[in-house]
Amino acid sequence: MMASNIFVLATLLLTAAPPPAAVTPPAAIALPGGPPVGMDYLAYDPATDRIWVPAGNTSNVDVVDAATGKVATIGGLATAPPRRPGRPRMGPSSATVGDGVVWIGDRADDGLMAYDAKTLAPRGAVRLAAMPDGLQYVRRTREVWVTTPSEHAIAIVDVSKKAPGLATTLKLAGAPEGYAIDDGRGLFYTNLEDADETLAIDVASRKVVATWPATCGAEGPRGLALDEAHRWLFVACTNGARVLDVAHGGEVLGRVDTGGGVDNLAYDAKQRLLFVAAGKDAKLTVTQVGDGGALRALATVPTAAGARNPIVDARGTAYVEDANEGKLLVVAPVSAHR
Repeated sequence: MMASNIFVLATLLLTAAPPPAAVTPPAAIALPGGPPVGMDYLAYDPATDRIWVPAGNTSNVDVVDAATGKVATIGGLATAPPRRPGRPRMGPSSATVGDGVVWIGDRADDGLMAYDAKTLAPRGAVRLAAMPDGLQYVRRTREVWVTTPSEHAIAIVDVSKKAPGLATTLKLAGAPEGYAIDDGRGLFYTNLEDADETLAIDVASRKVVATWPATCGAEGPRGLALDEAHRWLFVACTNGARVLDVAHGGEVLGRVDTGGGVDNLAYDAKQRLLFVAAGKDAKLTVTQVGDGGALRALATVPTAAGARNPIVDARGTAYVEDANEGKLLVVAPVSAHR
C-alpha cells in the first residue's frame, strides 16, 4: 500500500454507457523551488521505480521515489530568461532513461547531461547545436535521439562510448514534436507539428520509411505513445488523441475527445489504458483501448488549470504536471477490468 498522505485510492465502476465516471481529485507531491515549476517531458525508470522531473526554472532535476513520494534533487543546472514574455525561466526540460543512465536536456544552454540512474552522480555531458526538446534513448543503437524543432531536425548522440558525442543530425521536412520508440523493430516515431503528419524512421539507416496523416488539424499533433505488441501508435492532438495502426498503413482505429490543452500522453500497456491530460479543461481522461484499437473514455479526473503531460509508473499510478502550483498530481491506479 502506498503512503496515505501522498496517494489517493480511487474506485472506478465501469459501465458500457457514456459519460465516463468522475473520480476524486488527486493527491499531490510538491516539488522544491516552486511554484511555479516549469515542466515538459518526464521519464519513469522501472529499474529504480523513480520518476525523473526536469524542473526548468528551478535549475533542478527532481527525482521522485514512486513508492514513497520522497523527492531527491539534482541542482545547479543552467537556466536562462524565457524567449516569450510571461513564461518561467528556461532550464532542464526533458529526460530519457538509458542503460543505467538518465539523460537530461537543458533548453538554457543546449546541453545534454547524463546521471547515474541509481546514485544520481553525473556521468558526462554533450553540447548540442540547437535547443533540445524531446529525448529518446534508442537501445538498439545505444544512441539518444533529440528532437530540435527550431532546426527541423533530430540530433543523434552516440552514447556507446565513455565520451558521448554527436553522431549526426537528421534533417526533416518540418518541426518534430513528440517521440516513441519500437526498439524491437528498430523504428523511431515522431510528428511534424507544422505538417500534421506522423513519421516512422528506421534507426539503422536513419531514413524516413513511412509517413501518415495525423488528422489533428491546423494545430497539429503533439506527443506520442506506442503499444509495441499491437503496433498501435497513439497521437496526441490538442483536444484529444488518435490511434494509428502503423502495421497497416497508419489507419485511424479510434479517437477520443478530452477537451483542450493536450500536449503529451501516457500509456499503460499492461491494462491497455491511455492517459490524456487536457490543461485548458483541467481534467485527465483515462481511456480504455479495445481489442481492435478503439478508444473508450472510462473516467475523468479533475486536475488543475494548465495541468498536462501525464506519465504512468509500473503500478498504473499516473502523475500529471501542475506547473503553476509546482506539483505532481498523483492519480491512483485505474482498473480496466472492474
